[in-house]
Amino acid sequence: MTPDREAEYGAGLEAALDAGYAVLEHSGSSLDAVTTAVELLEGNPLFNAGRGAVLNFQGVAELDAAIMDGKDRRAGAVAGLRHVQSPIQLARKVMDNSPHVMLVGAGAEEFALTQGMRFVPNEYFLTDARRAQLQRKRERESDSESGHAGRAGQVLHTEANDLSAFGTVGAVARDLEGNLAAATSTGGTTGKRWGRVGDSPIIGAGTYADNASCAVSSTGHGEYFIRSVVAHDICARVAYGKLTLAEAADEVINRKLRSMGGDGGVIAVDSRGNLVLEFNSESMFRGARSSDGRREIAIYR
Repeated sequence: MTPDREAEYGAGLEAALDAGYAVLEHSGSSLDAVTTAVELLEGNPLFNAGRGAVLNFQGVAELDAAIMDGKDRRAGAVAGLRHVQSPIQLARKVMDNSPHVMLVGAGAEEFALTQGMRFVPNEYFLTDARRAQLQRKRERESDSESGHAGRAGQVLHTEANDLSAFGTVGAVARDLEGNLAAATSTGGTTGKRWGRVGDSPIIGAGTYADNASCAVSSTGHGEYFIRSVVAHDICARVAYGKLTLAEAADEVINRKLRSMGGDGGVIAVDSRGNLVLEFNSESMFRGARSSDGRREIAIYR
């Protein structure tokens, strides 16, 4: 991470944070705020969502996203997209304009056509950095299959702590009416196979919102977040266990998830507007802004 690259990440986070906050500042809804912020990040090739998403083993971008309204717990999710420019916008349309919660693959893109969504060739999402990242993974897997088991185990740890390995984007917000919302968008993990889908589009795992407790968006090892139902578990501990949001996030991320071997973190906001950015990894790209004057952008702890 060079100073110049760190500044680029910071600028991207700042632009999305300010755009989402501007919606709230002008009495917009939390749903519109998180949609705006995430869509901006989808268009930024530095992050693992939309343009700049990581590639599957065949070198194709497959995109997932989800959004949830804390007011009535409506939700929309999409997975395995290859041609829809803004996955989070399509997730929003699934929530608003369909009787379903989750659509995948060709069916999701067929629905996108009925909604007038903008389609792009898959090459639109591809970047040289992600191609190189995939090539490195292929080479490591080839070495592993050749019998270098010890090296493969070490590489897995390295990949998990690589700043560019994940980069899932998300946003949570509380608006002036007290409504919460959460949105998440991702390309998944580098070199994924067999139509793998992680936690981001899974309601309750990577994305969740309920006005009675909190809104959460997650990033990290998706398989662990699914098994731990991270987003919902945090909100449940707030609602039923009467923990503060900070206490609930700490227990789930630093104890429950870590005990299973899962790396990652969450951004979250509760019904009173308290913001939490908790992670157990070496770093997490993050930003926060609130009407009490808080404004921060950070990468490392």
